[in-house]
Amino acid sequence: MRVVVQRVSEAAVKIDQETVGEIKQGFMLLVGVGPDDTMTDVNYLVRKITNLRVFSDEAGKMNLSLRDIDGAILSISQFTLFADTKKGNRPSFTAAAKPDLGQQLYDAFNQALAAEGITVETGEFGADMKVSLINDGPVTILFDTAKEG
Repeated sequence: MRVVVQRVSEAAVKIDQETVGEIKQGFMLLVGVGPDDTMTDVNYLVRKITNLRVFSDEAGKMNLSLRDIDGAILSISQFTLFADTKKGNRPSFTAAAKPDLGQQLYDAFNQALAAEGITVETGEFGADMKVSLINDGPVTILFDTAKEG
């Protein structure tokens, strides 16, 4: 799985001009699922993201986690994180999971985050979405479970 984590002061997602998810301070996540991903990847990412210390403490150091600030998550499915751009100018997405597996693990990921006591808002898997955010910092971190040895 690949997840892009962006620290935000606010974020929202719209489908057909209707807001379907929005948060204030927290993380906006772009979530991509690969064909070999499993619940092991989901559990690893949930642990890493919920404990990621990138929010400023009273001294201005990135030392606080999402839990520490009572932050929320806006989670957006993003199969294009698996784009292959090696040949030509049109990306190939064959490295992404098939939609059934993608949705299954995306849903499991969001449910596991919520089970940790985190407020989780989402877009809609496979929908054409408009995402807006204010990236705080900016702080943007990439997790790729295939590279997590």
